[in-house]
Amino acid sequence: MFKVGAAVAGLAAATAATAAAQGAPVKKVHRKGGARPKGTPLFNGAVSYGNLLFIAGKGAHFQGDIKAHTDHVLKEIQRELENAGSSMDKVLKCNVYLNDLKDYSAMNEVFKGRFGEEPPVRTTIAAAGGIPGDSLVEIDVIAYI
Repeated sequence: MFKVGAAVAGLAAATAATAAAQGAPVKKVHRKGGARPKGTPLFNGAVSYGNLLFIAGKGAHFQGDIKAHTDHVLKEIQRELENAGSSMDKVLKCNVYLNDLKDYSAMNEVFKGRFGEEPPVRTTIAAAGGIPGDSLVEIDVIAYI
């Protein structure tokens, strides 16, 4: 069974290398530290395809108010972007999920200016049923590298 798995992994790597050599976009997973986890993960935190970078939703899983949570989440997104070779000013699209729409103004106070002079397009909603992990906000982004 190991030989089959190794052969499949080798074939996938060869296919990706061929696509890259032909100038076709390639899917790449960006991991902190670069190490692949043991087993199949539920999802990846950062994936690029060509020069587009997709960062999974980040939340704040500690006690605090919306401003503390928003600041934490934006710092986490910035770290993910920089780890993949991008930056906050290269974000094209941002989705903000609030636990409660009453936090909209306070979230905006922290959000404003964090993406440079030309911020991304943004969608903001209040998530029915709340945010997983009791975060007051979750944010995901699409950027370029």
